[in-house]
Amino acid sequence: MANNSTGATSENQEPEETVVGKGRPTPSRKQAQAAKAQPLVGARDKTARKVQRQKDAEARERARLGMMQGDDRFLTVRDKGPQRRYVRDFVDARFSVGEFLIPAMVVVLMMTFLPAEWQIYSMLGIWAYLGLSIIDAVALGFTLKRKLAAKFGEDQVQPGFRWYAAMRAFQFRMLRMPKPQVRRMQFPE
Repeated sequence: MANNSTGATSENQEPEETVVGKGRPTPSRKQAQAAKAQPLVGARDKTARKVQRQKDAEARERARLGMMQGDDRFLTVRDKGPQRRYVRDFVDARFSVGEFLIPAMVVVLMMTFLPAEWQIYSMLGIWAYLGLSIIDAVALGFTLKRKLAAKFGEDQVQPGFRWYAAMRAFQFRMLRMPKPQVRRMQFPE
């Protein structure tokens, strides 16, 4: 027998029960806060914290080694991509004047203990060396622009490559991160 338009139910169907509320009492504020309470840092269990520290240390070591080897998964956003790798390889393959700027500045600093005339010559020398380093970095930028445009396309060159190359060229080769992947004079194709 079907339902009629008045909303009466048939004898075969049971009337549906409607549940009012959530079916349990509302917890007190103290109970709710206690249920959500967690330690601020890590687990309360000492062995769990020790295991987590061990896992974190292993993950950091993997990331450090990956970064040093130039693995794209572990590189920072600044260092990722084929163009950045090309720039790094090109800079690492050449000798840069700016690479030895810091040792030259240390020599000038030591020369401040000498008589005044030597100090003047050392200051002039360091300014000349700084000028040569800047000229070398500008020439590096123009060379890289030409090479990147030839390899990746004129309109596909990533912005900021000149600054990236110059900053890498001003660092000691052994302190560069990611570590150089090519030898001197082994330029990328």
